[in-house]
Amino acid sequence: MKVLILGIDGYLGWSLAQHLVSLGHEVGGIDNGLRRMLVMSVEGGSATPILPTGQRLAAFEKEYGAPLWFRHGDMKDYGFVYKVLADFQPDGIVDLAEIPAAPWSMACLSNVVDSFTNNVVGTLNLSFAMKEACPEANLIKLGTLGEYGSPDFDIAEGYFEVEYHGREGTVQFPKDGPSFYHLTKIADTQNLIFACKTWGLRGINIAQGPVFGLRIADGPLREPLLTRFDTDAVFGTCINRFMAQAVIGEPLTPYGTTNQQRAWLPLRESMECLTLALENPPEPGVFDVFNQFNQVIGVYTLAEMVQEAGREIGLDPQIKRLENPRDEKPQAWYNPLNDKLRRLGYQPAGIEGLKRVMRETMIDLIPFKDRIKREALIPDIWWTSGQGRKAEFLEP
Repeated sequence: MKVLILGIDGYLGWSLAQHLVSLGHEVGGIDNGLRRMLVMSVEGGSATPILPTGQRLAAFEKEYGAPLWFRHGDMKDYGFVYKVLADFQPDGIVDLAEIPAAPWSMACLSNVVDSFTNNVVGTLNLSFAMKEACPEANLIKLGTLGEYGSPDFDIAEGYFEVEYHGREGTVQFPKDGPSFYHLTKIADTQNLIFACKTWGLRGINIAQGPVFGLRIADGPLREPLLTRFDTDAVFGTCINRFMAQAVIGEPLTPYGTTNQQRAWLPLRESMECLTLALENPPEPGVFDVFNQFNQVIGVYTLAEMVQEAGREIGLDPQIKRLENPRDEKPQAWYNPLNDKLRRLGYQPAGIEGLKRVMRETMIDLIPFKDRIKREALIPDIWWTSGQGRKAEFLEP
C-alpha cells in the first residue's frame, strides 16, 4: 500500500512512517516544520533529541534501505496539496497536519485564527485535492474524543440510532468541543462528511484519546530515528508530562480537585489502530468514525499510576494538585465505546500494559532528563482569560 502521511515530522507522523515501512508499505510524507516552531514559541522543546529534517531523512534511508518520499510545504496552499497527491498517488492518506493543542488555541485571538485557518482550510484543501487527484484513496483523519465533550451518557462511535416523535433514524452523535482547537476538529468532521457524501470520497475520523509513550516496538532505541516527546503544558499530553516530571524529581501536577475521566492510548497501540484503519477502508461516500483508546482512567488516578510505576524503577514521584486553568465541569460519567477497532482485531493491552509503557518510557527518558524544561511544565493559559500568570499549587 502507498501511504501519504501529512505532518510526518510530528510525534505520531514520524512514528507511523517507521511502523508502516517496517510492515512493507511504501510511505511518503509532507511537513512544514510548524510543530517545531510552535513548541519553541512556548519555551518548550522535545525531551528526546530530534535531528533537523534533512538529517532525519538521511537516517531513515540508512535504516530502511530506501529514501523516504518527502515534500516540504503548507496544507493551506491548495496548489501544493494537489501536486503532492497527484505525484504520489496514495492508496491511503493519514492527515496529522494540524495544530494539535487546546491550550494554544485558548491563549489569544491570533492563535484561534491560526488554529482555524491551518486546520479547517488545510482539510478543505485536502478534500478538494482528493476529489481531483486520487478520489479512490482512503483518508484517515486524526480527530479527537474531545469532539464529543463529556456527556453524562455513553459516547457512540460517530453515529447512533434515535427515535424522536415516532420516527427513527441514524444521526451524528452530539458534539460539544471544550476548546477552540476542538471546534476546529468538529468543523473538519462536518466538512469531510459532506465531501464524502457529495463526491463519493471515503474516510475514517479517528476520535483518539491522549497518546503517550516513546516506543513503537520492543528493542533498543535508535537515537537518530527517535520521535519527538513534548512535555510542556501546551503541546505535551498530561501523561507524558507526568512521566517527565517523575524523571526530573518534580511533583506530578493533575489539575483541579476532581478526577476528570479521559481515554488513554500508548503510542505503539496508536500505530496498530491507525494501520487497521488504513487497511479497512469504508465504502465510497462514507466518512466513518472510530473511537480509538485503550482505557478510560481519571487524570488523578493516572498520576497515581505513574507514581507507582516510577517507584518500581527507583524514582520517588510526589503528586501535588494545581489550579485548573481549564473550564471543566465535574464528571459523573464518561464511557466512549470502541467496538469497531476491536472487531478489526485491536486488542488493548489493559491496565498492566499501560503500566509497562509507563515504566519503559521513564527509563528511556532518564538519559535525556537534562533536556526537560522545568519552566514549561506549569500552565499559564486560562480558558476564561487567555495567557497570564502561572497556575499555583492547591493546598492539600
